[in-house]
Amino acid sequence: MASYLLPLTVSATTSLLADAMSFEKENQVKMILQDMEASVLAFRDELERLAASRCDTATLLQCSNNNYNDCSSTYPNQQCMAADELVVSACGDGETCNAIWDKTKTAVRIPAALAQGSHGNPTDPRVIESICYSRLAEKYMVENYNPGHQMYFGSSRGSFRIIPARHSETCGLYDCRRRPWFVAASSGPKDVVLVIDVSESMNDYARMYTAKEAAITVVDTLTVADRFAIITFSNEATQIGGQGGLIRATNENKKTND
Repeated sequence: MASYLLPLTVSATTSLLADAMSFEKENQVKMILQDMEASVLAFRDELERLAASRCDTATLLQCSNNNYNDCSSTYPNQQCMAADELVVSACGDGETCNAIWDKTKTAVRIPAALAQGSHGNPTDPRVIESICYSRLAEKYMVENYNPGHQMYFGSSRGSFRIIPARHSETCGLYDCRRRPWFVAASSGPKDVVLVIDVSESMNDYARMYTAKEAAITVVDTLTVADRFAIITFSNEATQIGGQGGLIRATNENKKTND
């Protein structure tokens, strides 16, 4: 018995090719995510191993040798990062030298509120401890650095270690605990409703300014996995932005509700 293949129309062929390309791209995305997950889990395991030895004498001695910070340190192997690797818009156009980086060292950042000691050093023993044991991860971070990407660790104490090392645009401004990636990892997806009093009494003692700044800080920590709403009230309650109910915390929605 003979069998026959019916010729495909152009539209059908295009549709099949599109489906095949979509399937291939989906698999590529899955592979990238799997590689990222494996990398993060391996880094986590290494940090947990190092944390177990954070009180050892050797750990404390190594910590006292040196830690490079993001404000005043001169990195030993600084170089211009190529435009196809990493670009910092504040440092250049990315076509020539966009920033000075060191791929052989990690840099430590702490918010100004924690840098109360001499030369901008922390005084809180818990912050010092987190910097000390994470320094032992530098060798791992250097060896596993993937060109074009950044590897970093943020502690609940506010210390932040990153490779490649570079200077910050503004010293003491960065607090990893307020970054969306940190909040998302520590709390998971969430629904947030902010209720703000906008009555006349809020104009006293800069209360309104404080409330707005607090609301902006909270909204800035949200990711697309979160939903939020901002309600103001005086004689009556109103949702900022005019939407009804919780909305997705996309960048666009967060700007609309600032």
